[in-house]
Amino acid sequence: MAVTTIGVEEDDLVIPIVDFSNFTHGPAAAKLATGESIYHAFKTSGFLYLRNHGIPSGTVSDVFAQSAEFFKRPKEQKDSLAWTTPESNRGYSTFGREKVTQSSDIREVSRLRASNPDLKESMEIGKEGVPDHPNLWPEEMDVEGRVFTTTMKSFFLICNELHVNLMRAIALGMGLDESFFDSFTSGADNTLRLLHYPQVPKSFFKDNPDQVRAGEHSDYGSITLLFQDDVGGLEVKTPQNTFVRAKPIDGTVVINAGDLLSRWSNDEIKSTNHRVMQPPAQERDESEMYPTRYSIAYFCNPNFDSTIEALPGTWEELPEGKKYPAVNSGDYLVQRLTATY
Repeated sequence: MAVTTIGVEEDDLVIPIVDFSNFTHGPAAAKLATGESIYHAFKTSGFLYLRNHGIPSGTVSDVFAQSAEFFKRPKEQKDSLAWTTPESNRGYSTFGREKVTQSSDIREVSRLRASNPDLKESMEIGKEGVPDHPNLWPEEMDVEGRVFTTTMKSFFLICNELHVNLMRAIALGMGLDESFFDSFTSGADNTLRLLHYPQVPKSFFKDNPDQVRAGEHSDYGSITLLFQDDVGGLEVKTPQNTFVRAKPIDGTVVINAGDLLSRWSNDEIKSTNHRVMQPPAQERDESEMYPTRYSIAYFCNPNFDSTIEALPGTWEELPEGKKYPAVNSGDYLVQRLTATY
């Protein structure tokens, strides 16, 4: 495996830092070693930090700035772009509308939403040109809306390029041909999600010990690219059933495996639960408020018309064989989103 450094190590959870330039610019041996390092991280923790990923820091900063300006818009403007259906999965979701959880019981999710709502608002962006499911842009509102639209369309494609390359690295790590997943990533059936967690009184968490900014959950697709600001709050579940902070590391993207990649690997790869909490306390911080947090997630999915089942080499030697029946990628996503919203 490639030489990696450690980003987080606590309670039997290790989240390594992987240098992706060894894959994109290295010889065949370096590409293979990088893929093996990513696969090892996914088998042990389900998470890694990716360094030298090829997306310029200025581009990421601009997307964060555009996201922050969008969430400052009047409520009526944002509500005019409201998220509608799981099949579309595009548009704005106001505070308390979504409740991320592992439960698929709609009544249970409704109870959790009422008693312990997620403290966030979001904007979902899919690929362009899907019949009956257009993106909901603010480009008709003003100049700033047009700039936002152009910026996010470009960033969606930039992230998709990284998604394709990561899946090629994962294929090598799993002992497959580098192009194995290309036919599953060609559709770019992915979602760019902008997230805003508003500032919250510290007393709110003291008075509500079960309160979270985003509830415990796994991600649904193949992999997720997560861009964090410097506030922090992401926590990853450990083998000890504790939660460890995945601290922001400058210049890196957090990459985690999702449910469908786990199913592809017959659970060799972990789709690890995680959540967003209040940020860590700062020394000498006498403020009564936890600060605003922004993050940007790019959820990568196999093409929605794909059938996902355990790959050769992952199940033949097991007494139980394949752990899951075959599932359609698009149907699985709609199923999970229907419970969430």
